[in-house]
Amino acid sequence: MENFDADVIIVGGGLVGSALALALKQTSLTVMLIEGRQPAWDWPLESWDQRIYAISRASRQLLQRIGAWQQMDATRLQATSAMKIFGDAHAASLQFNALEAGVDELAFMLENRELQKALWAGLADCSHIQIIAPATPSLLNVDERGATLSLSDGRQLRARLVVGADGANSWVRSQLGIEPQVTPYQQFGVVANFTIEKPHLSVAHQWFMPDSILAWLPLAGHRMSMVWSCNDAKRAELMALSPEALCQHVAAAGGARLGALQLITAPAAFPLRLNQLPHTVSDKVVLIGDAAHTVHPLAGQGVNLGFGDVAELAALLAQTPVNQIGDYLLLRRYERARSEAVYTMQSVCHGLQKLFNNTNPLLKTLRNLGLGATNQLPWLKRQLIRHAMDA
Repeated sequence: MENFDADVIIVGGGLVGSALALALKQTSLTVMLIEGRQPAWDWPLESWDQRIYAISRASRQLLQRIGAWQQMDATRLQATSAMKIFGDAHAASLQFNALEAGVDELAFMLENRELQKALWAGLADCSHIQIIAPATPSLLNVDERGATLSLSDGRQLRARLVVGADGANSWVRSQLGIEPQVTPYQQFGVVANFTIEKPHLSVAHQWFMPDSILAWLPLAGHRMSMVWSCNDAKRAELMALSPEALCQHVAAAGGARLGALQLITAPAAFPLRLNQLPHTVSDKVVLIGDAAHTVHPLAGQGVNLGFGDVAELAALLAQTPVNQIGDYLLLRRYERARSEAVYTMQSVCHGLQKLFNNTNPLLKTLRNLGLGATNQLPWLKRQLIRHAMDA
């Protein structure tokens, strides 16, 4: 009988990787979580994280099941009850309301670090989950019995299954020789958080502009988070502004709907791209989260797709005999189960980005007519809302 250091080794201790580890806490599987940095939880209470996520109903249910949701500070969470979307023609708009779908909220807005802290707190008292951090993997070898992960400090770890949850530039994926089909959007996401003069009333706003997409997301208290998807010239312009000028510029772009703004986190920018993989599983290895797929942030569904991966994979592993968890045919079952949701979300986000980031006058007319028409069809809006919440 071969000795394994763990049944499952998860490479990447971010939101998706640590959520999978916590989901497996409820099984008899032994787990190692490999993370490159030792997280620090000593940030000032009055500060806010730059990275904000819109957590769907399905993701919230997963986080509740694994105990992470209960660990978070409720005063840092913000429900979104409605969303207002505006086209690049004056009268084109679309509104979603939670009450129309018969639910209490469309999503919850929360900070990356608050959720990360809650996930790691849940892992702290589990005897069959070991966190190895900081640690850097250096080599992955797979044979018919299992996988061996070598670390840069010389340690070699043996497991029945290795999970790559190490982000869009996945090291695990590169070790498998899987090359993603990368579609660069020639855009950047510029993010920043602000205090606001007028109450947001739990409403998110999104503006489709001729050259960019601007989103305002409600945060707890009198605060909001901005995501501005734009070209490089606009990114450079926004990043060069003084804090006061940036506040005025962002407020004006949204028609001063929330009054005067004050900056509470410095702006940051990151390139936007679509990653599509020919396959996400191999014998003894599976990719999840951004390692397996990325989407445009306009729908805020990237992390929710990752949590969908966690729910599906954890459920499958929980009902599988331990000596079979790395079998290729089993992992293919997981891949097939997730393929439709991932393909649909990638296609919708990619199509919307191409439709609105386009100067063709005919497309401009069609997209704005489409917004207005959808707004007049309550049944269609309910379907769209429920699909987004269950992603």
